[in-house]
Amino acid sequence: MRILFIGDIMGKPGRKAVVALLPSLREEYKPDIVIANAENLAHGKGVTEKTLQEIMSAGVDFCTSGNHIWSKSEANDLLSRPETNLLRPANYPPQNAGKGYALVPVGSRQLLVINLMGRVMMKEHLSCPFRAFDEILETVKNKDIAGIFVDFHAETTSEKNVFGLYIDGRASAMVGTHTHVQTADDQILPKGTAYITDTGMVGLRYSSIGVNYEGILPSFLYQTPPKHEIADNGLVGFHGVVIDIDPSTRHATSIMRIQKNIEV
Repeated sequence: MRILFIGDIMGKPGRKAVVALLPSLREEYKPDIVIANAENLAHGKGVTEKTLQEIMSAGVDFCTSGNHIWSKSEANDLLSRPETNLLRPANYPPQNAGKGYALVPVGSRQLLVINLMGRVMMKEHLSCPFRAFDEILETVKNKDIAGIFVDFHAETTSEKNVFGLYIDGRASAMVGTHTHVQTADDQILPKGTAYITDTGMVGLRYSSIGVNYEGILPSFLYQTPPKHEIADNGLVGFHGVVIDIDPSTRHATSIMRIQKNIEV
């Protein structure tokens, strides 16, 4: 089973890059499923039906998210639909709309996709992602699953590192998201889990993690509030990973980073 995972898609330039590049990436890598982090689709914060449909029409099959999933009012409706292909982190309070994991059909097989959020240096007060992972595995232990894919949306490298080692051998892959800068530590952990600390983003190349740097600069120079603005056009960096999983063992056999630039 081959998974193409796309890092946090930042606003209109990120969506344009996905529309432009994904068909050729599908042809080049021939993934069985394409998953993307969609929490920043709508002008960098949140997701709307229109922006979600735009990337789905381009070839994305399923979406994870993170702390910005609630930034647009449409989120509750999108997450609550029975046929939804959008997750929110599983360790949010259970009363929240949506779900944090799903059994996703991939051909004749099923892939368990789990979305979790870290707690270190995050303002949200969420339940423990480590225990949440254990609880999810217990819930699906009798299901026929060909692979287990985890998007761990977290701030610090240490929490991501430790979480990856905690689930090593029990998950097929763990990709880190949230910090928008791709790390160079793609690897297969000792017990068979594909791992990368952060997948990176699909967003403006010369920016502050996807946001116009001119609006952020005064917050560093003068300690004044930043302006969250994203240009519609520019050079976009497209970052993702391709992961191969052996369904007979549910262990990963390879992980490879994708880095491309495109003018949109």
